[in-house]
Amino acid sequence: MASTGKKTRGRKKTQMKMIENKEDRLVTFSKRRLGIYKKISELSILCGTEILFIVFSPTGKPFSFGCPSIESVSNHFLNKNRPINDNTNILIEAYRMVRTNKLVQHYNEVQSQIDAIKRKKKVLVSAQQTSETNNTNHWWKTPIHQCNPRELNELYSRFSELAHLCHIAWCKKIANASSMPTSTYFGNGHHRREF
Repeated sequence: MASTGKKTRGRKKTQMKMIENKEDRLVTFSKRRLGIYKKISELSILCGTEILFIVFSPTGKPFSFGCPSIESVSNHFLNKNRPINDNTNILIEAYRMVRTNKLVQHYNEVQSQIDAIKRKKKVLVSAQQTSETNNTNHWWKTPIHQCNPRELNELYSRFSELAHLCHIAWCKKIANASSMPTSTYFGNGHHRREF
């Protein structure tokens, strides 16, 4: 059922020395080549430099690796006047562009909020001027959806005061009309509402 022995020897630390058998050397090179290329690429990115790496296989075949590319490294050496393609500058520029775009977006949002406040202020000033011109205050005509919490609280207080005044007037009418039937005078069972 369960195997008692391991089928593989697992990972072992290998001693750094030349592999004598040519076929084993070729197999080892084939297995490790991509790992070596990856490490060279990481080194190039960390240092922000271009790297050209040429290694010969055990059969004598050359393998070349350039970071960011073989063409860019070879062009750099062939044309000395051409500036180096520095990955660090590309990353900094990309970060700067992303940051700039976020700041512009934030600025536009704030600007639109300021514009909305200016429009609201203009409407309120115009309404106030109209109200002062007519010597009347039409606070009950204010659209509720345009009010902030403070204004809504003020409207609520004014409506409560109006409801209270209506209730007092209603009570006086009841007292004055006590001789009349309530159902005909007050409209068949209307209920007053407490605020």
